[in-house]
Amino acid sequence: MLLIVRNKALVVVIRETAWERFKAINRKSSWLPLLDIKIFFSSATELILHMIYTNAVSLAVRPFSFSFNTSDYRILLMDQDQGRLYLGSREYLVALDMHNVNKEPLIVRTHITTTPSKSIPMSVYTHQGECANFVRMIEPWNRTHLYTCGTGAYQPICTFINRGWKAEDYVFRLVPGFTESGKGKCSYDPFQENIAALIDGNLYAGVHVDFMGTDAALFRTMGGRTTVRTEQYDSKWLNEPVFIQIQQIPDSSERNDDKLYFFFREKSLDTGGGASPSVLARVGRVCLNDEGGQKSLVNRWTTFLKARLVCSVIGDDGVETLFDELRDVFIQPTQDERNPVVYALFTTAGSVFKGSAVCVYSMADIRNVFNGPFSHKHGHNYQWTAYTGKIPYPRPGTCPGGTFTPGIRTSKDFSDEAVNFMRAHPLMYHPVYPIHRRPLVVRTGVDYRFTALVVDQVDAVDGRYEVLFLGTDRGTVQKVIVLPKDPSTTEELTLEEVEVFRTRAAVKTMKISSKRQQLYVSSEAGLTQVSLHRCGVYGRACSDCCLARDPYCAWDGESCSAFTPATKRRSRRQDVKHGDPLRQCRGFNAKETVQFGVEGSSTFLECQPRSPQATVKWLYQREGRRKAVRRKMHLFLLSEKRPVLLKYQIHTTFIGYT
Repeated sequence: MLLIVRNKALVVVIRETAWERFKAINRKSSWLPLLDIKIFFSSATELILHMIYTNAVSLAVRPFSFSFNTSDYRILLMDQDQGRLYLGSREYLVALDMHNVNKEPLIVRTHITTTPSKSIPMSVYTHQGECANFVRMIEPWNRTHLYTCGTGAYQPICTFINRGWKAEDYVFRLVPGFTESGKGKCSYDPFQENIAALIDGNLYAGVHVDFMGTDAALFRTMGGRTTVRTEQYDSKWLNEPVFIQIQQIPDSSERNDDKLYFFFREKSLDTGGGASPSVLARVGRVCLNDEGGQKSLVNRWTTFLKARLVCSVIGDDGVETLFDELRDVFIQPTQDERNPVVYALFTTAGSVFKGSAVCVYSMADIRNVFNGPFSHKHGHNYQWTAYTGKIPYPRPGTCPGGTFTPGIRTSKDFSDEAVNFMRAHPLMYHPVYPIHRRPLVVRTGVDYRFTALVVDQVDAVDGRYEVLFLGTDRGTVQKVIVLPKDPSTTEELTLEEVEVFRTRAAVKTMKISSKRQQLYVSSEAGLTQVSLHRCGVYGRACSDCCLARDPYCAWDGESCSAFTPATKRRSRRQDVKHGDPLRQCRGFNAKETVQFGVEGSSTFLECQPRSPQATVKWLYQREGRRKAVRRKMHLFLLSEKRPVLLKYQIHTTFIGYT
């Protein structure tokens, strides 16, 4: 006969050897039914993940149901004021309620019937899945309208959407009779990434301008300013870039100093250099008031500069692992709008070794690099060196009319020497290193990669913490907290991993709403809304809630529930920094369970801690003797030939606390 104790546990995990014993026992005692048992073959390190996957749908995870034939969902805009989430997909644009994504979604079909262009080979149109309008950009135009662009079946097209004054109007429709070319605003190919920002009526976009994908550029169109772009077919400026993120960041209190920062990865110019990486991560910038040059660089950026972003880790063997494939960037605002924190997600460039890392950069370090020496190819080996010659005035990258150039009204007044220097030297010599010169989060030796990143700053009882939500290519989201060890070092702790899609698919985009405490995750197949606080997975015990170290959760006297910093209730127990249940949960830890066995049978005893960092030690007393037994799988198999009275104690240890 088999008895299984289900004291607080979500699942029963049995090794394969134990499973064979289980089958043998069960064959002998087939009269006993087995109820409510889920079995996984798993290692101890995977245990907590299976627990979470089992409860993903039921615990604060809400998938969006869409009955139309579409795909390639991307979260393009989050409007906190109207409480709307704007989702682009193949042929459709959807407005969702941020509180409940399944509550009365507003849907616009953007299907466009087009005549094949003579300039595009007919072979392109044979890929029927791609010959559609993939919505790739949604930007707020004013209080009542959105500006949106799509690939238009390899003929990019843009239009306006009327969304009404407020969400309660339930208005969401195309402006009739208005469409315009999306060239320079949206890429032709749905597989080519593009970025865009609408600032003061001017659209800044990183796109591919031709259907072959050979002409990539940072464009400014629309509005009252001159149309400008990066130099065409010049690999020193852009070399097969993949655009990731774009953001306006002021440099000073002077508006003329405002710059547009954009993040991308591109092919290295030194791919034949042996140890040189084939792909490099970049941060670039231009001045918002750049009007192009007068004689040289006409309708081209005259303030374009770029620098390398470095993210690497040195292993125990002294070998440096470089993470060069920039995948996502999250810019965390601070009280100083000039100094947001830049979180960048990287992966390794090769396909054999899988690795991911998150590095954090300060705007002060980024600006210091842009104010430093320029890269210059020099010498008989034509190697990159720091330029040591005379720098023309105004310094390349300086904005006209700004703090350092008050007498220059426009970029057309820049000297020919300054413009020509910038044209030949767009790259900075020094790279940008992350804060503390090491990654915040690292994953190596795993069978997945991170694909998307968002960050939240969470106030807990004992301070403020960074919580990272990391999407993976296997369709899960990891919630990772960063804990300070000392002023210069931190440690990461994975709180949970949630499988957010019914059908496994790589995470494409994520948006986070700290105001509504919700995370929105999209993939090729759909969108899911996830609560930031899923405290139910930690159980009802004070010790389990405290050991979880989740700043979103605290024990309220009865269960592990969502924590609100403004709450003054004394019964709220939380210790994120140390996770010490001895201090927080005295008198609430012990729980006694009576287990009956049957003579001649085996009995499974189970203790399943909620925290993935916990270890279990079994203590049992028999005939006055006390003995400790360690079981990695939290299971203890007892086989007795005669009735016996045993007393068991289970000690769960978490970083020294029992």
